[in-house]
Amino acid sequence: MSETNHVEYKQELTDSLEKEVVAFLNYKEGGVIYIGIDNAGKTTGVLDSDGKQLKIKDRLKHNISPSCLGLFDVISEHKDGLDIIKIIVASGSEKPYFLKKYGMTEKGAFIRIGTASEPMPQKMIDALFARRTRNSISKIKSNQQNLSFEQLKIYYEGVGKRLNNNFAANLELLIADEQYNYVAYLISDKNSTSIKLARYNGLTRANLVENNEYGYESLIKATKQVLDKIELENKTITQITSKARKEARLWDAIALREAIINAFVHNDYTTEVPPKFELFDDPIEITSTGGLPDGLSQDEFFEGFSVPRNKEIMRIYKDLDLVEQLGSGIPRILESYSKDCFKFSDNFLRMSFPVNDQANDQANDQANDQAKAKDLMEHLKTSLGSLGTVKRELMVELKMPTEKQVEKYAKLATQLTAEQFEILKFSGKPKSNKEIQEDCLGLKRHNDNFKRYIEPLINLKLLNRTLPNVPNSPQQKYYTTEIGNIILLINDYK
Repeated sequence: MSETNHVEYKQELTDSLEKEVVAFLNYKEGGVIYIGIDNAGKTTGVLDSDGKQLKIKDRLKHNISPSCLGLFDVISEHKDGLDIIKIIVASGSEKPYFLKKYGMTEKGAFIRIGTASEPMPQKMIDALFARRTRNSISKIKSNQQNLSFEQLKIYYEGVGKRLNNNFAANLELLIADEQYNYVAYLISDKNSTSIKLARYNGLTRANLVENNEYGYESLIKATKQVLDKIELENKTITQITSKARKEARLWDAIALREAIINAFVHNDYTTEVPPKFELFDDPIEITSTGGLPDGLSQDEFFEGFSVPRNKEIMRIYKDLDLVEQLGSGIPRILESYSKDCFKFSDNFLRMSFPVNDQANDQANDQANDQAKAKDLMEHLKTSLGSLGTVKRELMVELKMPTEKQVEKYAKLATQLTAEQFEILKFSGKPKSNKEIQEDCLGLKRHNDNFKRYIEPLINLKLLNRTLPNVPNSPQQKYYTTEIGNIILLINDYK
């Protein structure tokens, strides 16, 4: 693959790296820089990949303004058997970005034009600066300054990282006068942001059955609570057939997690309207405030070009391994759901994911099984009293089975062969192995026949031994158990 307007190759790490990154930060789509690939696209590899990654992060952190922390990823990859470094750069929301050394001038600011990074004309620099977002949450002063961050520290320690005394400055939680900004307020231990998670019966909002509220606490804690709650709601539907056990979840777990994180990270908190999560019988809807970021089209959104609305939150979520890498979320969602699941407006983005077809079918089958179990219950109530004398004696201690037990027995009945049903019918009174094989099945008595037909019924507790403590006794006989008799009733009912 050759270089493009958003792909740059470098054979080795050079002094011009910051220039290329600045150009992509100022470009509407961002871009990717590969180190260890020459201009012709040939892999040359890099030595000491880990050391170079640390140098790159340090250079980008200290040499570019405004801060681009949270707007880039530096990861190691293998190509043609060699190590290479991939730098993913998102389009920034605080354009123009520039090299600190040269300031906001044509010598310090660059823009991507075709496959080259060109100096940005002063007129464009001035125009971008005039339009620069001044109400981003990093620039809004928190109206509360007595903030604590114990939860944040615990989460960082949970991933093996420790926040030092300068964490507020390092995580860009301060405005110019060293006071906390709105990002700090959102991730502090207590705030007024409330996240709603509602569940409805049916397909509309007419019948609210559960209204959960996660909030007034660190945004990170609220995120984890929503993830945990929806993981619980994303039930696994199981269907047991004669051949296999089939399982399917209501929604794809990976796509759902990406969508939840995306809603938290990219929500426009300047509106003071947090993301919202709603579960219907079908579908699940996730709504975040704020349409597409300025300059990003729907096609670019779906292709994974990242323009983080809240780069400081993005950076913290990446530190805590809640986000893997820039631009990966939407492509992951599209592996399971179509673009039709996304609804855009000027002020909102809604993701609406339908229930998995397989899970839907299995849920319907499960509902049918439950309905059938209810019918079987009624049948059993009338049938147990009309059993023959011997069967009644065998079932003296039998309690009426529950619907779930009946459903289980009904599934078990589908696994038995015609010969095994004949054995259960034949063994209302205790019968010997010879009687079962020769008189019931019309076979010659043989150990293979015992293992094939009789032993499985014993293991399933549908057939019992009269001498359970002496399994090989010549006097041994076998009789149908209480559950075996229910299985027969169920089979007769079908």
